Amino acid sequence: MSDDPIGEGPETPQTRRDARDPAFAADGAPLGDSAFPGFDADSIPPRPPLPAEPVAAEPVAVEPPVVVAPTLATADHNAIREQWRAARDEFGTHVSHARDQIDQANERIKERTGRDLVLAILIGLAFGVALLASLLFIKILFVPFALAAALLGVYELSLALRGSGRRIDLIPQFIAAGCLVLSAYFLDLWLVWVTLFLAVAYVVVWRLMAQMVAKDGRTYGDVLSDAVIGGFVQIYVPFLAAVALILLGQEGGEWWVLSFIVIAVVADTGAYAAGLAFGRHPMAPRISPKKTWEGFGGAVVGSIAAGVLLAIYLLHLPWWIGVIFGASILLSATLGDLGESMLKRDLGIKDMSSWLPGHGGLLDRLDSILPSTIPALCLYFLFSSWTVL
Repeated sequence: MSDDPIGEGPETPQTRRDARDPAFAADGAPLGDSAFPGFDADSIPPRPPLPAEPVAAEPVAVEPPVVVAPTLATADHNAIREQWRAARDEFGTHVSHARDQIDQANERIKERTGRDLVLAILIGLAFGVALLASLLFIKILFVPFALAAALLGVYELSLALRGSGRRIDLIPQFIAAGCLVLSAYFLDLWLVWVTLFLAVAYVVVWRLMAQMVAKDGRTYGDVLSDAVIGGFVQIYVPFLAAVALILLGQEGGEWWVLSFIVIAVVADTGAYAAGLAFGRHPMAPRISPKKTWEGFGGAVVGSIAAGVLLAIYLLHLPWWIGVIFGASILLSATLGDLGESMLKRDLGIKDMSSWLPGHGGLLDRLDSILPSTIPALCLYFLFSSWTVL
């Protein structure tokens, strides 16, 4: 290692600055000869700047591309519209044709049975819904239903009897009927019989006293007939409705009421359908010419089948009790229907009234239900203890 300072002596190494200086050669002499002219540092182009560091750009919301639905040509649009119109017209034609067929079938049925089938079905369904609602939810709601039916039945029967020349007093009939029906649900059974006796006596005495006041020369036979028929009105409509309320007031009685009404309706419907389809042989031509033995066979099948099903699944009774139940209601419903037909024929009328289109009057629908209350109540007391657990 030499003690000589750097840059002193003949072999001093070239500094970095001297090496970068273009005006000197390797030996320190300037480069200025003609073969190698002097290097001009200013002629060197400037150093390009370094690339700038990338800056994170803020995200830009990119809108979804708008898809332009291809537009239908005018000809295609018109073709689709024409197809739609053709399909609509064809559907309307089918509906109109079906409606004409239904109307024609309804007219044929109406000519044969005298009933408007469509209206009869609609009104029957409305009454059925009201009846089910009153029995399935709160059974006391059936009481005003039965009371209204009894009062309307009394009104219909009284008007029909008046039309035949009988003297029937409406106000006493309504008072007696209301007391008799309400007593069946709210009083003991023996008091119902007392109320029945008082109701009949009330209308009979009223009729006799009214005839005494009138002094119109009416014969004693006619006066007696008026009094007896007035008592019959109380027995035929309010008392039979009261029997239904006696059954309703028993334990589980609402299911028995519903059952006997369903069996009576099924028997009536089965007789109507079978008679319409197969009826050839009249059952009682002098009383009701349109009732046939074929219709009665349909009523037998329907009522017994309904009785068995209701006994097993609703009343929880053995099937054979259902057979007895169905046969009993069938017998009472048939006799009630024939009895009301006999009464109308005696009065010279076709229907009790025209309040229910397709049905006639209210009593024309209750003629098979009212008499069925008695066998239903008897069968309840006889078989209610046979419940299958």
